Amino acid sequence: MNSRKANNSALVKILGTIILIIGTSMLIPWIYSEVTGDAAAAHAFRICTPATLLAGLVITVLFRSDHSRFHSRDGFLIVTLCWILASVIGMFPYQLSGETASWTDAFFESTSGMTTTGATAIYGGISSSSLLLWKALSHWLGGMGILVFVISVLPALGISGQSIVRAETPGPVYQKTTTRATNSARMLYVTYFTFSVAEFILLLLSGKMSCFEAAVTTLGCISTGGLAPVSGGISSFGSLYVEMVVAVFCILASINFILYHYTVTGRISQALRDVELRAYLVIIAGASLLCTFSLMQTGAYDVRHAFVEAFFQTASMASTAGYVKTAGLVWPVSCQFILLTLMIIGGCSASTAGSIKVVRILVMLRLISRNCIRRIHPRSVVAVKLGGNAVSAPVVSNITAFLLTFAGIIGLSGLILSLQGFDMETNLTTAIAMLSNTGTAVTHAVATGDFSMYHPGLKLYLCALMITGRLELFTVIILFTRNFWGKNR
Repeated sequence: MNSRKANNSALVKILGTIILIIGTSMLIPWIYSEVTGDAAAAHAFRICTPATLLAGLVITVLFRSDHSRFHSRDGFLIVTLCWILASVIGMFPYQLSGETASWTDAFFESTSGMTTTGATAIYGGISSSSLLLWKALSHWLGGMGILVFVISVLPALGISGQSIVRAETPGPVYQKTTTRATNSARMLYVTYFTFSVAEFILLLLSGKMSCFEAAVTTLGCISTGGLAPVSGGISSFGSLYVEMVVAVFCILASINFILYHYTVTGRISQALRDVELRAYLVIIAGASLLCTFSLMQTGAYDVRHAFVEAFFQTASMASTAGYVKTAGLVWPVSCQFILLTLMIIGGCSASTAGSIKVVRILVMLRLISRNCIRRIHPRSVVAVKLGGNAVSAPVVSNITAFLLTFAGIIGLSGLILSLQGFDMETNLTTAIAMLSNTGTAVTHAVATGDFSMYHPGLKLYLCALMITGRLELFTVIILFTRNFWGKNR
């Protein structure tokens, strides 16, 4: 009982830390709104920022953790609660400023930001530059995972955070890069911050963007949230240089961040041998070439123009950033199918990208190959291998369950969304866009990432899909099982 009380106290303390982080982040758009004279946004942040900071400080000071060690159950619960809490707190600036028409739209906007989905429920998009900056910051916070940052300060709170890392970190397994989880978390954030600074500088060097536009683009790109600073998207700047910088950093952000640690520590060959990385780059290259060929077949593009369009859109969808240069309606159906497939596959594990992840697809392909061999040689013993190493049966089973669950949720979501009467293509691509955290799709209805046409109740369901997808499905689903709430879990 004492252990349970200690864990509850530590849980509240972590929630307070999350509140404090969000409140501190609100200071930036608040200052920006005051400087630029954005009266409505400034009014909202004058209320939200002090209140959030005060609440976070009070909770972190009053609650003690007593060196608690969490069970796996605690990790799943904390992660889900923190993402819901972050989305709830983040919605107040949108509603109090009058930017959104309802609390449902405000919650959708906040959830989209925190989960790096990049979708919007505001018809025509956010008009306030201060709130656009707030959404970009929420993308950046949610990109690597707010809790991964919290992990680095948990020891100071007297809390062991290994189970939280396993519950939150995207990918089929959590692979430590250093001897301590806290050091791993800090290393990941150093890499994340370094990429952010590098892209910001490169975008400024283009001469096409202001500091504000470069900042919003960087925060949206590195987090693979796909947020653009202008309504016309990245193509509005009319710069090939800008488009290529964004495309390259989308890819960099969707590669396993652990490989960057290997590179910095002199293990470049180990990073280059990574099977998932090589498969991911091959997928992007192959998809770019296929889309280039399809675009050329239309007669509307020459080779150079077709390749630039194809590479940018492929990088955007494969990384689940969701930038759209050209409305999907004008692209050939073959290109639309390729881009939709890339959305479903997603990026690499332990990256800011969402969706299934390349490593899971590779394991399933190996499993299919093994079953084909055993059909021919029934008595043979063939292991499922990845990179020369055998993948354990439990891992293969977990990945199989994940893929079936992913497909099942898409199908069920398509049925639920059909209650509003939209066509099947729109419903299914919307479900994929939300669950994969891409935030847009290749169909005309949702190509711009605008989901304001959905009923408020369905918008809340879309929010649930965004959070479920961001937390790798089972982290949320497990909370609704009877066994999860049993004793000694």
